[in-house]
Amino acid sequence: MFWPMLAIALGFLGIAVLGVLAVKVFIEAQRLGRQVTRTTERINRAAEDLERAATDLAATGEALR
Repeated sequence: MFWPMLAIALGFLGIAVLGVLAVKVFIEAQRLGRQVTRTTERINRAAEDLERAATDLAATGEALR
C-alpha cells in the first residue's frame, strides 16, 4: 500500500511543480509583452522625431555635408 500512495503523492507533486512553473512563465510572458509595447512606442516616437527633423531640414533647403 505504501508504493501506490507514494506514486500518487509524487504525481501530485509533479503536477503542482508544473503548475507553479506555468504561472511563472505566464507572468514573464506578460512582462515581456509590456516591455515590447514600451519599446515599440519609443521607436515610434523616435521615428516621428526623425521624420519631423528631416522635414524641417528639407524645408530650409540645407544639405548635410
